[in-house]
Amino acid sequence: MSFDGIFTNAITMELKAMLENGRISKIYQPYKNELIFQIRAKGKNHKLLLSAHPSYARLHLTEGTYDNPSEPPMFCMLLRKHLEGSIIEDITQVGIDRLIVFTIKSRNEIGDISYKQLIVEIMGRHSNIILIDKDKQMIFDSIKHVSLAVNRHRTILPGHPYISPPEQDKTNPLTVDHETFSKQIDYNAGKLSEQIVNKFAGVSPLLANEAVYRAGLANRKTLPDAFISLMDQVKYGQFQPQIIRKGNKEIFYVLTLSHLEGESQHFSSISELLDRYYYGKAERDRVKQQGNDLERFIVNELSKNKKKIKKLEATLNDAEKADKYQLRGELITANLYAITRGQTQVEVINYYDENNQTMIIDLNPQKSPSENAQSYFLKYQKAKKSVAIVKDQIEKTKEEIIYFDSLFQQIESASPKDLQEIRVELIEEGYLRGRQKKGQKKNKPQKPVIEQYQANDGTEILVGKNNNQNEYLTNRLAARDDVWLHTKDIPGSHVVIRSKNPSQETLLEAANLAAYFSKAKKSSSVPVDFTLIRHVKKPSGSKPGYVIYDNQQTVFVTPDEELVIKMKK
Repeated sequence: MSFDGIFTNAITMELKAMLENGRISKIYQPYKNELIFQIRAKGKNHKLLLSAHPSYARLHLTEGTYDNPSEPPMFCMLLRKHLEGSIIEDITQVGIDRLIVFTIKSRNEIGDISYKQLIVEIMGRHSNIILIDKDKQMIFDSIKHVSLAVNRHRTILPGHPYISPPEQDKTNPLTVDHETFSKQIDYNAGKLSEQIVNKFAGVSPLLANEAVYRAGLANRKTLPDAFISLMDQVKYGQFQPQIIRKGNKEIFYVLTLSHLEGESQHFSSISELLDRYYYGKAERDRVKQQGNDLERFIVNELSKNKKKIKKLEATLNDAEKADKYQLRGELITANLYAITRGQTQVEVINYYDENNQTMIIDLNPQKSPSENAQSYFLKYQKAKKSVAIVKDQIEKTKEEIIYFDSLFQQIESASPKDLQEIRVELIEEGYLRGRQKKGQKKNKPQKPVIEQYQANDGTEILVGKNNNQNEYLTNRLAARDDVWLHTKDIPGSHVVIRSKNPSQETLLEAANLAAYFSKAKKSSSVPVDFTLIRHVKKPSGSKPGYVIYDNQQTVFVTPDEELVIKMKK
């Protein structure tokens, strides 16, 4: 666990230095468990993110952009009423726990000064954000309500007294000396890191393992030295925010973790670290929840069409054997004199064979010889006609597979807003039923919002995240001489460089975006085609987002998420 009490101490110190005496100007609640505060402090505007997400609970300053709902939730309205225009007087951590208290000075309805406290509890799935009256310690409201039936120790509902989470009765690690530390640890019992976690508040296994590692041959001298050295770094604010990556695993912390192997990326602030680490993670989780039905539908459609292709190809294989039915009909006709009703088979000479080999032909004993011949001729005509029909069906089914494959890729990189556009597209294409309320007017289609990126030399690069955005970007927004990019034969986004003659560096940066927002996101050396918009065409009657192009050239790039984040405007 990276976000432990020590980490909370570090982010509290950072926010205190940046936001204390700042004025809250705006409050938004873009998602169910997350709040954005716009704060003017130290001559700058800041965006503070507070999250009570069950998996990604946190608080930090952010540079990210968030879509706000058309109607703010009730908790957001209450916060605006009590806190907008107020001053943040103090930001403190409760003990060494993952509880941060914002003390806020405001004026009530009659103009008198009053104090509120906004309490952020970072406790996994029990995380919460609670607004209380400082003097009365009564709850105004919270982002999550907790009734007596859910928690008998503390009820978190409007009008109830605020009760702090139960204390764990552990020692504060920031106040220990050698003697105090050694009294808490049984060196003969082993499992030293586990003992440290159990005895000292706010210490995660991650930090305890680091202390034991730094102690080397851990004993009564080396282990207290290592632990207190780490705590001194915390007390004096000597933080080194970093993310350590090994394979697909990422771990973040505010101190150097020398016991972990992997590549380290350092950051100038803890907020910058958290903004980078959680980039896209909470949003992907929301998309997964909101788009679960869409993803299931698309997977089912892909599976259904792949099975259909196999059946059609088997049918085509049979249909392409039509000539054998014609041959049998002609051989029966040539041997009518030698066949009588009631026969089940007849052996005749195949005049079309160079060696005049004989052939055994199955017959229907209920039919006359001429009727058996006609039966084979009918099978021939039917098979001949079905070849064209089956080939057409195969082409259409392949188009369906390409279409749903591209939708599946789009969901993987979609935002909640992008997800809604994909849902609308499936309704308009007739794959899903629309849910329009009786008497509700049909909304006018809105102009898609295209994601903007900036190359190192300042050139603007645009990226479509779904078919609606791709079509608008390629067919309407881009100029004829802009450069268009797309992964070669791989589902992905349309990317446009707003330049006639981009530099080679800009071209490779745009190709990186095309590869990153494609099905080949986790691959290396991804082929990306580029051409001018004038050479990109949408065939009549084709699926949304589908285009053909020519005069293209190809570059190979390996998707780089750090570059994508750096380029995001």
